[in-house]
Amino acid sequence: MSLRGSELSCFWWKLSVALIAWGTAMTNATPAQDSCRVLFGSCIRQDQPMPILRLMASRRSDRILLLGDNIYGDTDDAQVLRAKYQLLADNPDFQSLRRSAPILAVWDDHDFGLNDGGREYTGRDDSQQAFLDFWGIPAASPRRTRQGVYHSEILQHHELRVQVILLDARFHRTPLMKGERRTGGPYYPRTTPDETMLGDVQWRWLETQLRIPADVRLIGCGIQMIAEAAGQETWSNMPAERQRLFQLIQQTRANGVLLLSGDRHWAELSVERELSDYPIYEVTSSSLNQKHSRGTPTQNSRRASPITWHEENFGQIDLKRVSDAVEIEFSIVNLSGETVLHHKLISNDLKP
Repeated sequence: MSLRGSELSCFWWKLSVALIAWGTAMTNATPAQDSCRVLFGSCIRQDQPMPILRLMASRRSDRILLLGDNIYGDTDDAQVLRAKYQLLADNPDFQSLRRSAPILAVWDDHDFGLNDGGREYTGRDDSQQAFLDFWGIPAASPRRTRQGVYHSEILQHHELRVQVILLDARFHRTPLMKGERRTGGPYYPRTTPDETMLGDVQWRWLETQLRIPADVRLIGCGIQMIAEAAGQETWSNMPAERQRLFQLIQQTRANGVLLLSGDRHWAELSVERELSDYPIYEVTSSSLNQKHSRGTPTQNSRRASPITWHEENFGQIDLKRVSDAVEIEFSIVNLSGETVLHHKLISNDLKP
């Protein structure tokens, strides 16, 4: 059979279109069975453009973790809070993100309802119901009956087992100690017997979670867990609670721990080497649609890289099983899709 010139041209045109479509599909293909991609970020102004969410949606991830300040509610009026959630829901870029992969969310202070708030906030029960309703948490979920929005989930990809743990550092947290304001804020470390970051019930829950077998554990929290106290809200303002976290990781012999946080309106990489049997890294990603106005980070002696990024960004974690180990690659990506911070680990180095 022979083709005339016009038919031949049409054939080659259709073939080229098919090849381009195939190439695009391969570029954006879902990760292989023994690999996993998780994206994360924090701090979304619901009334401002958020084009980075569409970029995140194009990355074809297995899960998306939103680590707090997912709206700026800042109100004790539940109806106002729900209206601000609706603004986020109506945004086309957020809709694109929501269609791309399941989202697991935890809150920080602004979607909790009170700036820098903790258990003293009287509207926390109403805030929790608004949070659970917006994120579509089923009626049978334990999060519907317990105090706080903490949550865990196992991502099983063939022989790769990834545990996601999201901590609520708001609902039960005791108030922080204030003093003279520094660059990062007015807060100072203090240790008193009744202080808590998570509350007794959540601490017991976390111990149970850390005993569950997993290759890699992604522990997310709205505020930083490793960075030193430099005025800002951080676990270091409650040094006994911070130490308890790392002691619990040691006590349970939990392997493969990688910490994720937001809040600061910049991205950075921190590492704790003294309180654990192996180095524990923390990747901070913030904000998804706001530039950091000051442009300079607070002091952090545990910073593992001199690079900090103060414009829109999100985090990307790629996990891949290789023989008896898992390659862990994490990146901070800017609004243009460029990687501005990058680090690689192997799971064999993250064991007691």
